[in-house]
Amino acid sequence: MKWTEQTWEKIEKKYNAILQMPFIQELASGSLGRDKFQFYMAQDSLYLEHFGRALALIGSRAYDIQDALAYMRFAEGAIVVENALHESYFEDFGVTDKGILQPACHHYIHFLKSTSALECVEVAMAATLPCFWIYEKVGEHILSNQRPDNNPYQRWIDTYGGDEFGTAVQRAIDICDRAAENTTPIIRERMTEAFITATRMEYHFWEAAYELKTWK
Repeated sequence: MKWTEQTWEKIEKKYNAILQMPFIQELASGSLGRDKFQFYMAQDSLYLEHFGRALALIGSRAYDIQDALAYMRFAEGAIVVENALHESYFEDFGVTDKGILQPACHHYIHFLKSTSALECVEVAMAATLPCFWIYEKVGEHILSNQRPDNNPYQRWIDTYGGDEFGTAVQRAIDICDRAAENTTPIIRERMTEAFITATRMEYHFWEAAYELKTWK
C-alpha cells in the first residue's frame, strides 16, 4: 500500500466523525445557520492566507523543481483564487469584516507554518495534505448524497466536490507518496503523525464554527 492509503486508514474514524458533524450535516441539507457559515467563512479566509504562505514555503524547500512549482501553484490558489471566491461569499452572506484569528484557526495555522518552517519538507507536505484531501472527500460525499434543491451553500459544495479541485488534490497525494517512498522510516512515521494532527485540527475547525468559539 502507498503511504497515503496506509495513513488514510489511520484517520478513517476521524473522517467519518467529520461527516457526522452538525456543521457538515446541516451544510449538506442547507439548514446550517447563517451566523455559523459567516463565522466559518471569515475564519477560513484568514486561514487560507496563512495556509498559502505555508505552501509557498514548502515550494521553496522542495527537492524536485516540479514539486516546487506545484506547491507554489497551490499557494497561489489558496491566496488568490480561493480568496476571490471568499470575497463573493462575503457579499452573498453579508460578511463585512474577517475579524481576528479565533482559537481553532490560530492553533491550526501556527501548526502548519511552524511545521513548514522547522520540520523536514516531507513532514511539511504531509501536514498540509488533509486540508486538500478531506475537503475534497467531504465535497464529494455531499454531492453524491445531495438532498434538497436551492441549497444556499451549493457553490461551496460544488467547489470542493468538483473535478478541478480533485486534480490539485491528486497532485498533492502523488507528491506525498513519492516523498514517503524516497525517505526514511523515521521520517515516514513523522509524516503520518503530522497528517493525523492536521486531521484532528480540521475537525476542530468545523466544530469551532458550529459552536462559534471565540477567545474568552
